[in-house]
Amino acid sequence: VQLQAFGGGLVQPGGFLRLSCAASGIIFSSSDASWYRQAPGKQREWVATIIRGGSTNHAGSVKGRFTISRDDAKNTVYLQMNVLKPEDTAVYYCNAVQYGPEIRNYWGQGTLVTVSS
Repeated sequence: VQLQAFGGGLVQPGGFLRLSCAASGIIFSSSDASWYRQAPGKQREWVATIIRGGSTNHAGSVKGRFTISRDDAKNTVYLQMNVLKPEDTAVYYCNAVQYGPEIRNYWGQGTLVTVSS
């Protein structure tokens, strides 16, 4: 099982990035997918979730700026991040919770997003 996140980088305030997380070894269509982030010196925090039916929820700090989406055919979840702010600087992690005979929780390795001028 592997969740590989990519798309991070350095961007100026007000800019945008699109993160991707490709899943392998799991039944992605049977999974809820989420993004979390961890800023330096802070605890990991939830950013957004998209459930199996496609409904989404976003943290208040990113609502209206970030959008989570998924493509089950590609086993991939995305995070479109617009109007980035310095406080969005963090390592972003993808997460998948697969539902079946057992509930299994998987994490990706993280991708660094730095918002700075």
